[in-house]
Amino acid sequence: MTIFRFALKRILRDKTNVLFLTLFPIAAIFLPTAEDGWPLLPLGYQYFGILLLFVSIRLTSIMIEDRQKGVVKRLAAAPVSHFNYLWQNLLAFSVIMIIQIIIIISGGYAYGHELYEPWNLTILYLVFMFTAISISLAWNSLYRSKESSFLIFMAVIVLMALLGGILFPVEMMPVVFERIAVIFPTYWLSEGIEWIVFGEDRGDFLFINGVLLLYALFFLIIGSIRRIS
Repeated sequence: MTIFRFALKRILRDKTNVLFLTLFPIAAIFLPTAEDGWPLLPLGYQYFGILLLFVSIRLTSIMIEDRQKGVVKRLAAAPVSHFNYLWQNLLAFSVIMIIQIIIIISGGYAYGHELYEPWNLTILYLVFMFTAISISLAWNSLYRSKESSFLIFMAVIVLMALLGGILFPVEMMPVVFERIAVIFPTYWLSEGIEWIVFGEDRGDFLFINGVLLLYALFFLIIGSIRRIS
């Protein structure tokens, strides 16, 4: 688990990362609940998926640094496989983001927010977290510069939030955009949030999480193949 521990140290010694990982989730807890009935959860919980995307692209950017420094090439001559390098880094990213999820769920419960079904909301965030990490892994595999990757992905996050029903209801968009929305993982996150508030059929929740896991698997395969090559 040497790579796992080293990845954690690299992440936590960056003060900006520490800001993303602690201050922002805590601040999200104290955002108010909308008075007009939307979003259905307090604002910080509606927008938490956007934060997960931001954090995932920042965390996975350390793997671009490894490519720039030739670390990945040197692994070919080392007794460490690409698979071990990949999964231990991904495990480090996941542990950090799981802590964020625990902070926002437990903090919101203690603060008195109406989270309806906290355990199901935790599951939804965890599944979306894996999807976010996989998307970021695949995205970063396309770039040689972490700055370029991060800046362009910011625009992609805004697009996914706008068209995926995070910033405003999908029903407010023209029909053509409503149909396009289903291709974005953020759409399924917003559908999951709606189920947590109103849902009765457990199968719908399982379907939503299944779709997000398919996204995670798809992008993980793409990112992994590109990393190894």
